[in-house]
Amino acid sequence: MRIRQSTPNDWGEWLRMSEALFPDERRADLERGMREFSTRPDTVVFIAERPDGNSCGFVEVGTRPYGDGCDSSPVAYIEAWYVDPDVRRSGYGRAMLAAAESWARNAGYREIASDALLDNVVSHQAHLRSGYQEVDRVVQYRKVL
Repeated sequence: MRIRQSTPNDWGEWLRMSEALFPDERRADLERGMREFSTRPDTVVFIAERPDGNSCGFVEVGTRPYGDGCDSSPVAYIEAWYVDPDVRRSGYGRAMLAAAESWARNAGYREIASDALLDNVVSHQAHLRSGYQEVDRVVQYRKVL
């Protein structure tokens, strides 16, 4: 298992996995978000590689002014976290989080935060198994005017 920072050569695999993580998003919107994320000086994308060198996961970590339940500001924030289904529960996800956490510590952050959709129970369980604590639940609303 190898976890490394992404390079421009990872674009296609990062996009493939982003589409799997966010299936309701349009490809153009995902690519725009990826371009914006990758040009920020306070972000990094880590890629997980299978033994054969093919990508099987990614984590995006960056900075936010605050994280719900955090005492410090700014905080490191897990913006996206994905592992291919066939290798889930085999340590890749936790290894990528460890890389993100190490990056955050080295950048001087005291806390790291994350989130998951309310119905994403698999992500909730993965966060808890990785040492994260649930601090809040939110139901959001909107109304078209």
